[in-house]
Amino acid sequence: MKQKIFVLLALFALLLATAASSCRRRDSGVVTVALPEKFTAFDTISSTNSDAAAERVKNLLFNSLVKKDENFDYVGDLAKEIKTSEDGLSITFVLRDGVKFHNGKTLTSEDVKYTLDTLFNSKGYKAQAFYDSVPVEKAPSAKKSASNANAAAPAEAPETKQVPHITSIEVPDEKTVVIKIARPALKTTLLSNLVTIPIIPTGSAAQQKDSPVGSGPFKFVSLDAGQNIVEMEANPDYWDGPPKIKKLRLKTITDANSLQAELQTGGVDIAPNPNNISADTIKALSEGQNLQVVQSEGSNIQYLILNVKTPTLADVRIRQAIAYSIDREKIVRDLLLGQAKVASSVLPPQSWAYTPGTQYPYDPAKAKQLLAEAGYKGEPMVFKFGAGNLAVSQYAQILQSSMNDVGLNIRIETMDVNVLRKKLAQGEFELYTGVWIGGNQDPIFFRELFTTAKIPGPTASCCNRGRYSNPAVDQTVDAAINTTNKDEAKALYQKAWDLVSADVPLLPLWYPANIVVATKRIGNIHINPSGDWGFLKDVTVSE
Repeated sequence: MKQKIFVLLALFALLLATAASSCRRRDSGVVTVALPEKFTAFDTISSTNSDAAAERVKNLLFNSLVKKDENFDYVGDLAKEIKTSEDGLSITFVLRDGVKFHNGKTLTSEDVKYTLDTLFNSKGYKAQAFYDSVPVEKAPSAKKSASNANAAAPAEAPETKQVPHITSIEVPDEKTVVIKIARPALKTTLLSNLVTIPIIPTGSAAQQKDSPVGSGPFKFVSLDAGQNIVEMEANPDYWDGPPKIKKLRLKTITDANSLQAELQTGGVDIAPNPNNISADTIKALSEGQNLQVVQSEGSNIQYLILNVKTPTLADVRIRQAIAYSIDREKIVRDLLLGQAKVASSVLPPQSWAYTPGTQYPYDPAKAKQLLAEAGYKGEPMVFKFGAGNLAVSQYAQILQSSMNDVGLNIRIETMDVNVLRKKLAQGEFELYTGVWIGGNQDPIFFRELFTTAKIPGPTASCCNRGRYSNPAVDQTVDAAINTTNKDEAKALYQKAWDLVSADVPLLPLWYPANIVVATKRIGNIHINPSGDWGFLKDVTVSE
């Protein structure tokens, strides 16, 4: 009887293997890519949330007017030429010839104008970057009575208004877009902001959330919302040459064990920057017979945010103590196995404005001294991060242990990523860890991260989540943004980072290396320093 059962089981296993092999043959033209976290929507223009996963998907379906090259300089994407008027107030974009959207429509200047009008009407978080928040001058109030003249009035939050950077958008012909700006110094800010804006065809805004239409190397085919699986096909009319693969499947796999199994069985072909897999697992996968690991230097930043508006973290000495308590060199060496570099700034070292600022080497004695000076009595603090990511959980526990070892009282709390985003926007956290993807390569980013005007309000979730406010930083960053002299801007940005790093509203941890785990049937893997997914256009597949 046992022998019969064994034979039946063997036959069943053979049938399963045959079915799986048949399935692989049918899908031989499909390359499956793993997404480490769920994305909220395809529409990144009107979204009110910063969504790293959605930005990765965007790079496959859309093009922007401007992009960053490998040196982080701004160059044309859909624009083949960018010209600046003598007075610096008009930026002219000449569009490429022969660009078609996925619906067959040819790109024109009207589509660019429509995209930007849609952006500004949406009032999403990306739209906010195109405005300055300036104080509103109030009329003098009535004189106070003598009895109240010397009474201390409660502090009021300053009332602000939004002043647009762009004064007009003109389309003199089908291939020309002229964007006029309020002052010459806003040119770099404009180019920086345009990098993140996908150009969409006129009239398509309503469908972008569920059935996106862009001009990118891949076309949207379908979405399985329940499984968060996206099917795409190559765009044969892509202006920069069609992809070398026919079909692309994006498969959301948040669990590290599941992703490892999918890679080993061929259920997933490529996992770019799989931040839900631990470093030792990646090393083990690289030693497997059927997989390859491609590692290159990255420019994104892993960080720890400290909410300076919470009672305990309002004291800069406690924030500095946290910085001194963490042995980042050891974490990079022993936990991350060299798959990262210790960071001293939010900017990558390749940036023209880089400076390390205040250094925080591992010094537990210094940390304890600062806590004593601050009169810290073991008040508890909660360290929040997204649930389901094994790699983040591993290093977060080490950070927690390091902080507790010097006398802090840190408790970990994990939660759903979408819930966590809302908590961050509302300031309902004390410590949080995350990674900035792509946006940290230009010092203009300091305005989003560290100026008072960018403290999130009721409808905004980006980007000064630590609620940091320092008038000296506001003035320095504003001066840097508003000068057209790059040497002056460099000195100002470096001064700003010196001020911020001394205050520690955010602690840079490390620059994760760009890691791509792939089956050996995938070739031509060349990911750029920013780690975006544009490289998938040029990968090859062999059977």
